[in-house]
Amino acid sequence: MKEFSNQLNVMEQSPQILWEKCLDFFRSNITPEKFNVTFGYTTLESYSNGKLILNVPSSFIRDMLEKDFQPLMRASFKKYFGDENVKLYYRILVDKTNNKTTIESQEAPKPIINGTQERPANVTPDELMATAVDDLDSQLKPEYNFENYLEGESNRLARSVGEAIAKTPSRTFNPFFVFGPSGCGKTHLINAVGLRIKDLHPRLRVLYLSAHLFTVQYTDAVRNNKVNDFIGFYQTIDVLILDDIQELSGKTGTQNTFFHIFNHLQMNNKQIILAADRPPMAIEGLEDRLLTRFKWGLQAEIEKPTKSLRCSILNAKVQKEGLSIPESVINYISENIDESVRDLEGIINSLLAFSIVYKCEINMKLVNKVMPRFAEVNKKESISIDKIKEVVCNHFNVTEDDLCSRNRQAKIAYVRQMAMYVASKHTSMSNVQIGVNLGNRNHATVLHALNQVKNLLDVDEQTRQELKMIEDELAN
Repeated sequence: MKEFSNQLNVMEQSPQILWEKCLDFFRSNITPEKFNVTFGYTTLESYSNGKLILNVPSSFIRDMLEKDFQPLMRASFKKYFGDENVKLYYRILVDKTNNKTTIESQEAPKPIINGTQERPANVTPDELMATAVDDLDSQLKPEYNFENYLEGESNRLARSVGEAIAKTPSRTFNPFFVFGPSGCGKTHLINAVGLRIKDLHPRLRVLYLSAHLFTVQYTDAVRNNKVNDFIGFYQTIDVLILDDIQELSGKTGTQNTFFHIFNHLQMNNKQIILAADRPPMAIEGLEDRLLTRFKWGLQAEIEKPTKSLRCSILNAKVQKEGLSIPESVINYISENIDESVRDLEGIINSLLAFSIVYKCEINMKLVNKVMPRFAEVNKKESISIDKIKEVVCNHFNVTEDDLCSRNRQAKIAYVRQMAMYVASKHTSMSNVQIGVNLGNRNHATVLHALNQVKNLLDVDEQTRQELKMIEDELAN
C-alpha cells in the first residue's frame, strides 16, 4: 500500500515540486556549506518514464554529487519519486562561451570480469568466466582518450607510437614501454591506446590494470591454489596494458609468473603495453630476463609538460568546466606549476570550488590564496613583490592603485617601469608574473619597461640615484 501511495504522489505532483522536496530533504541531511556548493547549483531539467535529468554547471559538480551524495540522492528518489532505481542523467555545461552542454549517465562501477556473479577485482580471474570479448571488462577509463590527450614536445613521440600501435596492434612496437615522472600523462596515454584499439578492433580482448592489482591477484591465486587459472586467464588477453610496472620490483614470485605470461603473449603476437615512472634499466629488483624482454620493443619517455603544453592543458580544463579565467591568470599558473598535469587539474578544481563557495571571481587574489597548496611560488625570492610595490610607491609618493592602474601619465608610467625593473632584478619572477602583479600587463609591456629603465640608467644620474635609494630601502 505504501508503494502504491508513493506512486499516486508522483502522479499527482509535478516533477519540479517533487525535486523541491528532494532539495529540502538534502538540506536537512547535510551542512549548508555542502548544500550550497553542490545542490545549490543543481536544477531539474526533466523527469519522465523513470528518467531524471539534472542540470549541473560543470563536471566538477557532477563528480562531487556522485562521490559524496549518491546514497542520499537514491533515498530521496525513492521517498519522493517512488523509485530508488531512477535512471539518473546529468546535463553538463562543457563550454560556457558557446553554451554547449553534454548529457552523461550515472554508471555503477564494474568488476574486472563480468561473469554470472560479480567479484572484486582483487580475486583471481578465471579463464572459464571470460571466454568471449563481451564478457571482459577492459577496466579502461573512458575519459582518458586521444581526443583530450593534448600533444606537446614532451609527449609527441610516445603519442605517435601509441596511435601507430592502436592501428595495428602487435605489428609495430611490442612491447611498448612508456616511462616518465608521476603526473606527466602516462596513464592517460596507455588508456587512450587501449580505447582506440577497442574502437578499431572490437573483437580483441583488451585489459588494463596496475602492477599492484596484478600482484594482489597473483597472491590470491597462490593462497587458493589457482595459479594455473590465473596464468590461463591472462594468456587469453590480446592486448595487455600494465601500469606502474615498477611495483613488481623485488616480488620474485609475481615476476616469474608475469615472465611466463609475457612470453606466451609475445610468442602469439599479442600486444603488451607497459608504463613506469622510470626506464627499465633504472628499476631495481627486476630480474634480468624480464628486464631483457622489456627492452625488446620501444621505450618512449614522457617528460614534464612544457609551458606551452601546460597552458593548453589549463585552457582545455577551463573550457571543459565552463569557467571564465583571464589569460594572465592561466599564464601565471603555468609559470608556477611545472611538475605535474595532476597539479594543474587540481588547482583548477580548487579555484572552481573556492569561487562557488565564496561566490567570487577567479582572479589573481584568489590564485594567490590557492597556489601555495600546490607550489612554492617564487620560492627563491628574498624580497616580495608586495614589498617592492610598497617601497616604490612611498619613494615616489604615489598610491598602489595608481601604480597598477591604466594611468599613462609620464610620472606614473615611469614609477611603474621602475617597479618592474626592481622586481626583475631582485626576484625570480618571470616577466609574465611581474606584469600580472602590476596591473595585469602583458610580457611585451614589461620587456619594454625593462629596456626603458636600462637606457635611463646608462645616461641619467638621477635615475641611478633613485634606484639606489629604493634598493637601500628594500635592504632595510
